[in-house]
Amino acid sequence: MRRTLCTLLATSLALSLASAAGAWPAALMQSLGRDARRLVPRSLARLMAERESQIIEEAQRFPPEVAQALAADLAAGMLQPATVAALEGRASEAVELFQEQRVSEGVIKLGALLRIPADLSDPVLSAGSEGYPSGVVREYYAFVAGSLDKIPVVLDDAAALRLPSRRLPAYWQSILGRSRSQSAVIRTELFQNGRVVDHRTIDYRSPVFGVGSLSYSRAVTAIAATWLALWREANGDLTRIPATREVRPQEPPAASAPPSPASPASAPPRSGGRP
Repeated sequence: MRRTLCTLLATSLALSLASAAGAWPAALMQSLGRDARRLVPRSLARLMAERESQIIEEAQRFPPEVAQALAADLAAGMLQPATVAALEGRASEAVELFQEQRVSEGVIKLGALLRIPADLSDPVLSAGSEGYPSGVVREYYAFVAGSLDKIPVVLDDAAALRLPSRRLPAYWQSILGRSRSQSAVIRTELFQNGRVVDHRTIDYRSPVFGVGSLSYSRAVTAIAATWLALWREANGDLTRIPATREVRPQEPPAASAPPSPASPASAPPRSGGRP
């Protein structure tokens, strides 16, 4: 009885933390999915675009027990073996649908897996048991949503796009670790002198922009990497993957200036605007 009570209390705490922390709002989640589609084969991107609304709905129907386990692990900063097994089970369902020639269902199930890397990439969700003062999360997401036209989408880890599915759990854990390391910045910058900072008073020079930009690109890369690993396992079409382009900063020449480090690759240019 005592153990059951402790389990119920732990589950309740995980749910309350998840609720208090929030998650990428629907509009940002949709934007993440659209940007991630620019990194996968055009055939898969087209299939996903045609089923975008169904994919978003499926992502919102994440099994409660899996969502609870993931929320608890995000708060603790470490994916537990049982949680990894549950996430891999969700991924296997998508692959099995493709193998059974149930392509439309497989595309929806695969697309909905964006929920996993998106949550792992969000520093808000890995803030720990202390969470944030009321209002901070709202201002953070409002700032990121209002800055989308200024955020350059770069590849957080180009090699991740070639990962086999068996290496996804370790990759997911590495994403969580990087997200957690940035969580404190949001608290420090958006809660000062005992008050929540209005997102309209900060701009791209704020560390909040840096965190938002990095986490957005990390999520886009991780979503695409997850999709590609499972699409590859299902023997999907891997032709016509859009090429990335290297972005180099333009700086005036300087005498005896040290050579600049290699610049990150950016995602393919957008064909249209953000939603």
